[in-house]
Amino acid sequence: MNWAREPLGTPTPHAMGTWDHVFASLARRSRIAYDQRERLSQTLARFREAALAMPDGVVYLTRLNLIEWINLAAERHFDLDASRDLGSAITNLVRQPDFVHYVESGDYREPLLFKPTRSDGLTLSMQIVPFGEDLKMLLSRDISQLEKLETMRRDFVANVSHELKTPLTVVSGFVEMLHDGLEDFSAEDMRRYLRLATEQSVRMQRLIEDLLALSALETGAPMPVDDKVDVQGLLRAVAQEAELLSAGRHRIVIEAGVGAALIGSQKEIHSVLANLATNAVRYTPEGGEIRLIWQSTHEGAELAVQDNGPGIDAHHLPRLTERFYRVDRGRSRETGGTGLGLAIVKHVLTRHQGTLEIQSEAGRGSRFAAHFPARRVVWAEKTTS
Repeated sequence: MNWAREPLGTPTPHAMGTWDHVFASLARRSRIAYDQRERLSQTLARFREAALAMPDGVVYLTRLNLIEWINLAAERHFDLDASRDLGSAITNLVRQPDFVHYVESGDYREPLLFKPTRSDGLTLSMQIVPFGEDLKMLLSRDISQLEKLETMRRDFVANVSHELKTPLTVVSGFVEMLHDGLEDFSAEDMRRYLRLATEQSVRMQRLIEDLLALSALETGAPMPVDDKVDVQGLLRAVAQEAELLSAGRHRIVIEAGVGAALIGSQKEIHSVLANLATNAVRYTPEGGEIRLIWQSTHEGAELAVQDNGPGIDAHHLPRLTERFYRVDRGRSRETGGTGLGLAIVKHVLTRHQGTLEIQSEAGRGSRFAAHFPARRVVWAEKTTS
């Protein structure tokens, strides 16, 4: 009887005869029960560790919405502290009306989209799940990035629709006008209208081509087989394209200070330089100078386009590579820009482990430089006389 009053885990006493068998059976059952408790304890500890490390927030609440347990993610989401806030009513700590109403409503069939006022830019999807006896589990997930992507998607669709609608309206308007009153227009008027319609059709075609190119780059299209790109030849080809676009209004200069080739996609690297040169021609006033530069750097080499145009205010620079972002929307459309060129440049350079550096100041011109790492550059062998 004295042994039965000892703490759990006390070894069973030695005995003789029948009592020895009884104590041995008790000891065996005690060991089994102890092992089971240890396994349960280890399982519970692993569960708590896993719950603490979860990227989603987890809060256990009582029937009265008191906090019983909270993980690290939930502490960040709701600006709580487990060492301080256990036992407190969560509605006293998170006081936003939409949060309080959801927690106290008892209707948890749909999640709540919640923006904590103490965390700028954070958006949570939270839902309460009743479980056990009068217990509730508050789950929260950070969907800030998903919301940002959804906003970008909506803006993208709206921008594409707007960019296509304007030229399509012009084309359909001219076609309808000529169809309804062909005999009312002179041959010269018809040629002018058809020329304008053709220009708008080309603009739509260019926009669609840029959209397809950007879509392929953003969806991780397979990298083309690397070429050894003749940069000197590339500079000459792009200079000719720029001269055609300029129609003699600008001075195009090539500065090739190094004899080297690039390892990469000929087509994609050509699109980088062509987009930069085209932008320079479109935005540099008549009589300006545009320089196509190829030179070595400490990290490798750079392809740059520099102009002495109007320049760009500093607050625009961080957003220039966004799709459809324009410093001057009206002027960009007049010159035929799609608003996608720099976005394409950025993605191509990322695929070639390169970066785009933009230097510009209002009234003092702009310089767009595509930097390539040394592993992408093949230097020409020097010859000795």
